[in-house]
Amino acid sequence: MRLAAFRFAADSAAFGSAADSAAFGSAADSAVGHRVGLVIGTGAALMVHPFPAGTDLVRLLAADPAEREEAADKAAELDGHPLTDVVLLPPVYPVAMRDFLTFEAHVEGVGRGMQGHTAVPPEWYAAPSFLFMAPHAVHGPFDDVAMPPDTERLDFELELAVVTCRDIRNVTPEGAAAAIGGYCLMNDWSARDVQGREMRLGLGPSKGKDFATTIGPWVVTPDELGDLRNEDGLLDLGMAVQVNGREVGSDRSGHMSWSFEEMLSYASRASWVKAGEVIASGTCGTGALAETWGRTGALEPPPLQVGDVVEMVVERVGAIRNRVVAREEDVPAIPPARRRGREGA
Repeated sequence: MRLAAFRFAADSAAFGSAADSAAFGSAADSAVGHRVGLVIGTGAALMVHPFPAGTDLVRLLAADPAEREEAADKAAELDGHPLTDVVLLPPVYPVAMRDFLTFEAHVEGVGRGMQGHTAVPPEWYAAPSFLFMAPHAVHGPFDDVAMPPDTERLDFELELAVVTCRDIRNVTPEGAAAAIGGYCLMNDWSARDVQGREMRLGLGPSKGKDFATTIGPWVVTPDELGDLRNEDGLLDLGMAVQVNGREVGSDRSGHMSWSFEEMLSYASRASWVKAGEVIASGTCGTGALAETWGRTGALEPPPLQVGDVVEMVVERVGAIRNRVVAREEDVPAIPPARRRGREGA
C-alpha cells in the first residue's frame, strides 16, 4: 500500500477547512488542505484517492492491517485525482529525524575527502551511529529547494528511510519491526564546505544540513516489499540518482551493514523512539558527489548550481525530483567570536 500526504492544487477553496487537518498535531501539519490519500497505479494512470478529511497517516500506518485495508478499499471506491490535480507534501512532518551511516562504501569515500581518513574508522564497525536532523526542514518530493547561504559546494545524499508508527524503547531488532510503518526516499541536502568547517570543531553537521531535506514521494508499507529481502534479511532495492538527466550514482540497499530493525533497536537503547519519526539509512555508495570528490580529489561532477534538477529513484518505492532555485530570503550576517584569550597566557 502506498500512502501519500497531499493538498489539492486548484485553489484555496478546494483545500477544505483548517479543522479538517487538526488531527495532524503540529503547526506544519495543520496547513489548510492537508489530506492523506491512497496511491493507485503508475505513470500517467497514477491516481491519489483521498481518505476522509482528518485522517492521520501515522495512525493509519499503525492500524491493524485488516482495518487499514478496509479503509483503503473505501478510499479506492471514491474518485481518484491525477498528480496534475494535487501537490504531494512530505508524507509526514516528523517529530524527530535520525540519519544513520550504514553504507561502508560511502563512509570510506566521503571520509577521504572531508576528514582525511585513509580507511573506514574502526569505531564505525562497533555500532550503527546516527545524527539528529532538522525536522522542520522537510520538503515535498517535487518541491523546489533554495540554494542555501555561504556554500559553493551544494551536494545531495541518496537515502532510504522509514517512518515509525509506534513508540519504542529498549526493543530488540525483532521487536523494532512492528514500529516500521513504511518506507520512503530521502535526499539529505548538504552544504559540504559549511559542513566541513563545523566538523573540524568536532561538532555538526548542523548548518551544513539544516536548510532542506526531501522525503517522499509517499510511504510504502512493509508488506509491499517483503519479497525483496536478501540472505542477510536486508531489503535489497536498487537505488539511483541523476543530475539533469545524467546518472551520477547507484547502489543497492542490500549493501547496508545494519538493517532498519537493528538501527531502531540501537536508537531505542535507554531512549524513546516515537511514532512519527523518520529514520534514514545514510547515504548509499556513490549516492553523493562528496564521495566521488573524496576518491578522485577533484570536484567532478561539479557541485550543484541553481537550475540543476536532482532526481532519485528507489526500486518499488518511487521517485523524488527537486530543482535548485535561487534563494529569495535575506539572511543575517554571522557574528564572529569575541576573542577572550586566557589570563596569563
